[in-house]
Amino acid sequence: QTIEVLNTDAEGRLVLADAMWWTQETYKPKTVIDLATLTGAIIVSLAHEFGGLFTKDDKLAKQLDAAGETSGDKLWRMPLTQAHDEMIKSDIADMQNIGGKGGGSSTAAAFLARFIKEDVSWAHLDIAGMAWTTKDKPTCPKGGSGFGVRLLDEFVRENYES
Repeated sequence: QTIEVLNTDAEGRLVLADAMWWTQETYKPKTVIDLATLTGAIIVSLAHEFGGLFTKDDKLAKQLDAAGETSGDKLWRMPLTQAHDEMIKSDIADMQNIGGKGGGSSTAAAFLARFIKEDVSWAHLDIAGMAWTTKDKPTCPKGGSGFGVRLLDEFVRENYES
């Protein structure tokens, strides 16, 4: 697919899209969950209280939300609609790497969604606001939080090891 690069500071999503596509081609997973400190816009939306959860799969959303509640790595489901996909349309390429001023986290997720195969369940967790903490918390000391490690451990335990 071709990409019109309108913002060179939004390069992480290009790298992540390549990695997600390669993973699907190489390993043929049924489910892909990516975590990235992808957008500052998620901090505007959720502060440093929740990771942003983007998925069109209601079952996967419920499983991840439950894992977040149990692990303490809490998520908040954010919108990911056709309107967000429309915002990244390009006149000269298959898509553009940003969608304009509004909905930055959702348009970033819409960009990533274009690299997920139809038969793959997928969720994107934008953890930009959660990767670092300025004070000690019950689940981690001040500094790098490790957000998502406990969440994914709980998700696997509850959904694949039971």
